[in-house]
Amino acid sequence: MSTSGRPSVLEVGGMTCDDCARHVTAALEAAGAEGVSVAWRTGEARFSWPEGVTEDALRAEVEAAGYRPGVLRLLGTGLPKQAAEGGFDYDLVVLGAGSAAFAAAIRATEAGYSVALVEQGTLGGTCVNVGCVPSKALLRAGELAWAAGHHPFAGLSTRSGPVDLQALVAQKDELVGRLRQMKYADLVDDYGFTVIPGHGRFAGPDLLEVDGRRVSARVYLVATGASPAAPSVPGLAEAGYLTSTSALELTEVPKRLVVIGANAIGLELGQFFLHLGTEVSFVEVAGRIAPFEEPEVSEALASVLTGQGARIHTDAQVLGVRRGKDHLDVTVRVGARELDLLADEVLVATGRRPNTGGLGLEKAGVGLDGRGALVVDDELRTANPRIYGAGDVTGAPQFVYVSAYEGALAVDNSLLGAGRKVDLTGLPRVTFTAPQIAGAGLTEAQALDAGYEVETSLLPLAAVPRALVNHDTAGLVKLVAEAGTGRLLGASVLAEGAGDVIQSAVLAIRHGITTAELAATFHPYLTMAEALKLASQTFTRDVERLSCCAA
Repeated sequence: MSTSGRPSVLEVGGMTCDDCARHVTAALEAAGAEGVSVAWRTGEARFSWPEGVTEDALRAEVEAAGYRPGVLRLLGTGLPKQAAEGGFDYDLVVLGAGSAAFAAAIRATEAGYSVALVEQGTLGGTCVNVGCVPSKALLRAGELAWAAGHHPFAGLSTRSGPVDLQALVAQKDELVGRLRQMKYADLVDDYGFTVIPGHGRFAGPDLLEVDGRRVSARVYLVATGASPAAPSVPGLAEAGYLTSTSALELTEVPKRLVVIGANAIGLELGQFFLHLGTEVSFVEVAGRIAPFEEPEVSEALASVLTGQGARIHTDAQVLGVRRGKDHLDVTVRVGARELDLLADEVLVATGRRPNTGGLGLEKAGVGLDGRGALVVDDELRTANPRIYGAGDVTGAPQFVYVSAYEGALAVDNSLLGAGRKVDLTGLPRVTFTAPQIAGAGLTEAQALDAGYEVETSLLPLAAVPRALVNHDTAGLVKLVAEAGTGRLLGASVLAEGAGDVIQSAVLAIRHGITTAELAATFHPYLTMAEALKLASQTFTRDVERLSCCAA
């Protein structure tokens, strides 16, 4: 982008295609704008506005081209003075090539900046390669296998036979490869940024080396993600164990599986193997599974899992793991008792560690916290004003949509001077068990810790018509509201499709909607989404005494 004028952005209405973007580009250039970059999907034109070019001239040319000029904003560079001067190889260099990195690259190239991604592994990062996409593909298969042998409907004769896990994994791998190509590799050419293969390491506060090659940039973004972490357990490393990555590559169904850690990843993968016929034992150091969710959710899901045959050990400490001739022996202390759990495989799902090792961050003046995560401020800037961080490497909530959000925000702040702060109000979370756990905003305990006076409602799925017709009432909805105002602070759902249901609560929390207002909105009958309306009505009414669809 040219720096002879003031970086600016003009909202433009009426654009529907690439030709529209070209027409608007030509119009702005005719008016005297420089370095024009137009994104018709977002309705924005970014350019350098030279002295002597009037706003009226810019607007007139856009109108003459048949489009609607809107708000015109001046942008700062977001860069220290010394970084805004001199020559650089790129405007932005990103370490990593996952969701945060690609969001940043797309935002920056659309604004007219030159971008390079440095990646020593596979394009796409965790989500598409070893996280969301492959795991959810397998989880769905597991759900169908279980449902085939355990449906609740009279008159239907179905059964679930042996599972060819090798075929399932091959299908999963094909899907991963296709999405990696479509959603990552193809976009490199579409947007025109560069991918530099190799390991990036800072050689100083303003210089990066990639396998010995020096690469300079106005701004650097660290978006290297996180990797599975294992606890220090005697014998675990020697005995061998599965992580969330290697568990997705098994081609034979284990007969017995011990899962260490019963939060989202452990619960999802543990139930997947449970659905395929594995004997599964969950071992959790906290007092309940899903320890960061509402206690009512934990209790209800534990009942589902034990009903499907799982064994659950909470308040449990793993003392050691030993490999025998044909099995693994996992010694666990639960209270005053010691248990020996036999397994064919052990899955460790106790969290993920930020990928900050070997980046030379100490030479760049960038700090790490006690967990090894990049320390950033609320604008994603590190202690070095030329270096920003985004996604899992910062210790942010480890969701792909948070990483993408932060990647784009880092560009807005570093290159465009937007001064935006990270805002995770109403952030949704989903655990893809069956039934799903979904939540948004604050739990009751979190709201109390934050100083709110609260009131809550608890609605069992037995009060939800959709659950009744499904013959599946294992679940609940819990809402947390601010006492007095009724403003919704948090929502938790344990139900089929909970991840879809929670989106209404996300909007309600983010925009300060009250439970009374939520109860007054239309919710289609015989959908699980109606559970939010019923739970909202529960604050003031006995929903068991209402007719179907009663307002």
